[in-house]
Amino acid sequence: MLTPQGDPRPKKIRTLPSAGGESCFPLFSLHRGHGFSPSPAHPPRDMAASSSSAPALADAYDIPWVEKYRPTRVADVVGNSDAVARLQVIARDGNMPNLILSGPPGTGKTTSILALAHELLGPSYREAVLELNASDDRGLDVVRNKIKMFAQKKVTLQPGRHKIVILDEADSMTSGAQQALRRTMEIYSNTTRFALACNTSSKIIEPIQSRCAIVRFSRLSDQEILGRLMIVVAAEKVPYVPEGLEAIIFTADGDMRQALNNLQATVSGFRFVNQENVFKVCDQPHPLHVKNMVKNVLDGKFDEACSALKQLYDLGYSPTDIITTLFRVIKNYDMAEYLKLELLKETGFAHMRICDGVGSFLQLSGLLAKFALVRETAKAS
Repeated sequence: MLTPQGDPRPKKIRTLPSAGGESCFPLFSLHRGHGFSPSPAHPPRDMAASSSSAPALADAYDIPWVEKYRPTRVADVVGNSDAVARLQVIARDGNMPNLILSGPPGTGKTTSILALAHELLGPSYREAVLELNASDDRGLDVVRNKIKMFAQKKVTLQPGRHKIVILDEADSMTSGAQQALRRTMEIYSNTTRFALACNTSSKIIEPIQSRCAIVRFSRLSDQEILGRLMIVVAAEKVPYVPEGLEAIIFTADGDMRQALNNLQATVSGFRFVNQENVFKVCDQPHPLHVKNMVKNVLDGKFDEACSALKQLYDLGYSPTDIITTLFRVIKNYDMAEYLKLELLKETGFAHMRICDGVGSFLQLSGLLAKFALVRETAKAS
């Protein structure tokens, strides 16, 4: 089975040594540093005890929790308060301009525009909204036919309201399709508004950007994701320990969609949310083992660090998986600021070379050697 990066090495069952009860998140201790404690209704419990909760959770798998808990009002969207406030003003005034919503995946772009369309159009939503996403063909023919036909369609709306065309992942549209869309936006500006969601606004041609108001979204903070997770686990009566939610937040990396999917997958597979179960489901390198690898380098135990790296690599983790987790662990590692900056710089260079297709394991080993050199330089100074 190929890894997501095309690595031909087979995935193996993860058999890294036990963490010995130590939290892999001394750096993310939300329940200690931010008033996060287990709900009395959800005390920590072992796996045997948690199995009795299976019937209570049986109904939770009818629809994905991402859809079940998707906000239906703009005001309910989590995070990005400035962007949400701008959209609330549009919903209140009723006159929506053409929009470009730009930002990383899972930050609420599509949810926000769908909620805005519902608030603006109410019961007319079904006939007055055309939504096209990445699964649809959005080439030149679609712009010339499907979008144009929708823009020409007569729909009775309240005064001041417009039909809405929602183009999700618009940055994947071809340049020719975007040029055709520009003309369509001009011709039907009196009756139709366009909302484009994309990861990078620079991939949208300038003529379209100049016709749109750009609303930028950023990754959600750990506390914002935690707040939504607490609502979901309470509503679904999910048994958990705080470290399990910390693990979900770590693996999500500011992506709310990823956090909810990981939570549901863990509950579906194990009926209990703790660190080990989350990392089994997400199949990412355990941050504690990556942290120990960094610690060995900084303690001068280079051979042990190389052995830990080889162990992770032999388990089938791709170099990109390892170096991504390594970056996030170093970023939160308790060390001198100068040392941290140097390690992050070397990690970035190694990631760049790996993405260029240069010998991956060799680059990871060389990165550890660079870490050791940085350590020696810091000691000498």
